[in-house]
Amino acid sequence: MRTLITGGEGQLGRSLLGRFRPRGETDAPDVDRLDVADRAAVASFVERFRPDVIVHAAAWTDVDGCERDPKRAFLVNEIGASVAAAEAARVGAKLVLVSTDFVFGGESERAYTEEDEPRPISVYGASKLAGERAAAAAAPGSLIARTAWLYGEGGTGNFVRSILGAAGSGRPLRVVDDQFGSPTYTEDLADSILALVLAGASGLCHVVNAGETSRFVFARRILDLSGRAEVPIEPIPTAASDRPAPRPARSTLRSVRLERWGVTPLRPWEQALAEYLDRIGERRPGRV
Repeated sequence: MRTLITGGEGQLGRSLLGRFRPRGETDAPDVDRLDVADRAAVASFVERFRPDVIVHAAAWTDVDGCERDPKRAFLVNEIGASVAAAEAARVGAKLVLVSTDFVFGGESERAYTEEDEPRPISVYGASKLAGERAAAAAAPGSLIARTAWLYGEGGTGNFVRSILGAAGSGRPLRVVDDQFGSPTYTEDLADSILALVLAGASGLCHVVNAGETSRFVFARRILDLSGRAEVPIEPIPTAASDRPAPRPARSTLRSVRLERWGVTPLRPWEQALAEYLDRIGERRPGRV
C-alpha cells in the first residue's frame, strides 16, 4: 500500500507515518516540500508517487490566525482539501481527510455524533467544513475523520506542552473552565485511521479518545500526572481569555459509526494522556 500523508511534519503526520510506513512505501511531505493549495504542485507530486491512499492531514489550525486572515484559512483548509480529493479521484486513491470538532457551534448539551448538523461559529470551523464538503464532492468514496484537541510527539506544540511549559514560569496558570471537548492522542488517532482504511470505511466518522473534559480539568490532570500539583491554576471564563476567534462551549465528539466498520473505540482520554506523558518523560512515578 503506497501512502501519501500531507502535513508530514505535524504531530499527527508523525504518528500517521509511523503507522502507515510498515504497510508499504510512504511519503509524508510537509509544507516546504508540498504546498497543498497549489494544484499543479500537488498534481505533479501525486503523478510521480501514484499513491493508493492519500491522508490529508495538512491544515492551518491556528484558530485565531484563521479569524484574522479568512482568505488564507479557506485557501489552505478548503482549497487544499479540494485539491487532495481531486487528485485522489484522478489516480484512484483512497482519500482520508482529517477534520475538526470546530465544525460544531457548541450549543449542544450532549456529545456530537456523525448524525448532527454542523454549525461552525469561527472562520477556522467554517473553512474546515467547506473542506469536508469539497472533498466529499470531488472524491465520493472518501473518509472524513473528525477529531479534537490533538496532542502528540511531533509538531511545534500543543495544549499539554503549553501547560507543562507555563507551569515552570512561576506565575499562576489561568485556564478556561467553560470549554468542553475530547482530548485526543495522535498515536491513538493514527491507529484508528489505519484501521478504518484497512476496513474500507468511507463517509464521515468521529475519531476521538473517549470521554469529555473541560480545558481547566484537562490542565489540572496534566499537572497532577507530571508531579506539578502544587502549581496554582485559576479557572477563568472564555470571555476573559481575550481571543479574537469564538470557541464552541461544548464540542465533545462521540462516534456511532466506528464499530460499524469493526474498529474498536478509542480508550479514555485519561489513559491516553498518562501514556503520552510517559513517552515524553514527564510523568512522575506513582501518578495515576
